[in-house]
Amino acid sequence: MNQERMAMSGKLIDLVVIGGGISGLGMAHFARNRGLQALVLEASRQPGGCLRSHCFERPEGAVWAELGAHTCYNSYGNLLQMLEQSGQLQSLQAKQKQPYRLWVGNAIKSIASQFNWLELSAVPLRLLLSKKAGRSVRDYFGGIIGRHNYQRFLGPALDAVACQPADDIPAESLFRKKSRRKEILRSYTGPRGVQSFIDGIVAAGLDLRCDQPVVRIEQSAEGFQVETADGSRFAARKLALAIAPDQAAKLLRQLRPELAEQIGAVQMAEVESLAVLLKAESLSLEPVAGIIGRDGDFYSAVSRDPVPDPNYRAFTFHFHPGVLDDEGKVQQICQVLGVERAALLDQVAHQNRLPALRLGHAGIIETVDRLLAGDSLALTGNWFAGVSIEDSLQRSAAEAARLLG
Repeated sequence: MNQERMAMSGKLIDLVVIGGGISGLGMAHFARNRGLQALVLEASRQPGGCLRSHCFERPEGAVWAELGAHTCYNSYGNLLQMLEQSGQLQSLQAKQKQPYRLWVGNAIKSIASQFNWLELSAVPLRLLLSKKAGRSVRDYFGGIIGRHNYQRFLGPALDAVACQPADDIPAESLFRKKSRRKEILRSYTGPRGVQSFIDGIVAAGLDLRCDQPVVRIEQSAEGFQVETADGSRFAARKLALAIAPDQAAKLLRQLRPELAEQIGAVQMAEVESLAVLLKAESLSLEPVAGIIGRDGDFYSAVSRDPVPDPNYRAFTFHFHPGVLDDEGKVQQICQVLGVERAALLDQVAHQNRLPALRLGHAGIIETVDRLLAGDSLALTGNWFAGVSIEDSLQRSAAEAARLLG
């Protein structure tokens, strides 16, 4: 039965998932592994959320660039399970090791050029004595690496990792240790970027409906009634929200007001991204993994170079929000890459939203989990323990175990 008929017939679905990013797809995947029917409702035209690749069409073939998340690791156990079950492990693309550079005073510099070596000499002892719990990124990492080194390179590098000012983020939410599958490439992507993974996971049998923003959730005798903007209604025994906390709070305001109040306190950060394509010979810049925008109006420029194309190079600049207009962004890109505007063969803009976690966030999540205990409602996303792909999937796996058994 197709989704439209399912909606009209009022058939009771085991699980409706709101949000088709990796967290929501993971939730549906874990439900399917339990033999349950899951339907994913995604507001936008395509799934993936922060996993979004763009393909520039050229005479030689498509050239992809990442608009959001850009690297996966062999420590991403839940992701690898999903890729294995969707038949994608054999198509993983290795990422070559390339250096990162800094944009400093209108020039590209090596990271080592910014080191204060005297401060670095104390790092091993500080690292041994330092604890992450209850400390901000600036307090913890700055205390280890030293004030000069934090200001000159590590602080901007962590801003680039988080795509937002990272000083006040809880240190525990970054670089969380995970077990590695050593038989898998250490870092990898898909044949057409990380979007390949999303497409393959969906094609393996997930029931997904895009262009379906949810406008209302109601409790029912059987579980939940979910209504979308076009008037479709879906009946579900259980419900999972895999969307941004502000969006989840809005949907839950009437249904679960105490829960909505808690998750509504989680802040969000906006990121304005612009990907550009250039002929390889138009650039004198060495191959790089990325450029950290210490002295620019961008957090980072993520390069396609670790998976090189013989004819083209692509860069995605993640800009500070509300600072530069479209023309200003193009000018900064040309300045950083050392090219004239005519060298930019194509470009595509993308807007990202990411959680802006703060100290005390762990307490919010503890309260959220207490309120969810025994409920037929689940919450997942990249705003719980950490912001990585695997952090998101670990949350989905834990919620699936609680909700579905």
